[in-house]
Amino acid sequence: MLILNYHRIGEPGDSLFDRNLWSASAEDFDRQIEFLSKNFELIGLSDLEHSLSQPLGRFVMVTFDDGYRDNFSIAFPILKSHGVSATFFISTGFIDRPSVPWWDELAWMTRTTSIGSLPANEWLPSSVSLSQLDRERAFGRFLAVYKSLGNELTGMYLDFLADALGTGRCPASLATDLWMTWDMLREMQAGGMTFGGHSVTHPILANQMADQQDWEVGECQRRLVAELGGPIDAFSYPNGKPESFNEFTRAALRAHGFRWAFAHAGGFCQPESFDRWALRRSPVESDIDLSQFRATATLPQIFSEC
Repeated sequence: MLILNYHRIGEPGDSLFDRNLWSASAEDFDRQIEFLSKNFELIGLSDLEHSLSQPLGRFVMVTFDDGYRDNFSIAFPILKSHGVSATFFISTGFIDRPSVPWWDELAWMTRTTSIGSLPANEWLPSSVSLSQLDRERAFGRFLAVYKSLGNELTGMYLDFLADALGTGRCPASLATDLWMTWDMLREMQAGGMTFGGHSVTHPILANQMADQQDWEVGECQRRLVAELGGPIDAFSYPNGKPESFNEFTRAALRAHGFRWAFAHAGGFCQPESFDRWALRRSPVESDIDLSQFRATATLPQIFSEC
């Protein structure tokens, strides 16, 4: 089974946010879904148990993370036009209280600063070039530091960069129309889409204490059930790499009655050896063309990165 992972659909253009989040243009996404619908058995959450018990089959599952509004305005109409259901993993805090997420804020700071370099400091052991040619690399360094920090330090780090880069914190007004609304999610649900949890604030869960992780998992589920009904028994780990979750995360999922958890580690799922608490997903990136996409879907054991 191949589980595909998307984030945003459309064209990043000159967006000041994280352009790596765009998985495909609308045209490319339409072509990808058309190809999948004609050549594979597309499954949803309710089909997982059965599909993973089958030794043979051409099963593909389409998933999205986070809850960006283009999922509703662009992806949803395309999915409907092909009669395809997808699963959307939602960070509920962004739906309840729209704000610019930390990865987009780091990208915004990097793109809007007017300084040419950042000297070595308590967070970054060597200087960071901020020339126009080096800004993507600088963003990568800022992002890596954030992902390594405990929950109690992330706000301090963002405040430090805001001051050091001379940008201030990203204006909350930039989150207007960034996220879907509960009404949009309900419309998608009525149109055959399904939903799972993706935490409340999208932290790196493994960097949190056990009780913080339990709250992120449980409160996310509570809000989804309150707004969309239940059950909500599938979860996608924020960031999704193996180092992003741990035994406390898994314990929290079990305690709240989840049955499935999805990672972002690449590869595919084999019936005899899958881990229901870390189902592998293959990320879809905007730099792959349709022929590469077809190859990955058809021969994931060769072309899907593990």
